[in-house]
Amino acid sequence: MCQHLPTCPSANAFDHEAARLVVSHPEQGWGLLCNGVVVFEDTGELLPDGRCVSAHRAPRGRAA
Repeated sequence: MCQHLPTCPSANAFDHEAARLVVSHPEQGWGLLCNGVVVFEDTGELLPDGRCVSAHRAPRGRAA
């Protein structure tokens, strides 16, 4: 899918979140990356093959 040079990581790559954002709907809480991955504001993802990736936010630490 990616037309960028260098090409963005594929949806199956470990670093697939590094792909460029091509569609953004912050009012709905999601965006589409050029590799076909749908990313959600809660850090969950929907891969092009229909698999889901659960939200993976870093745990919050105490404020200093």
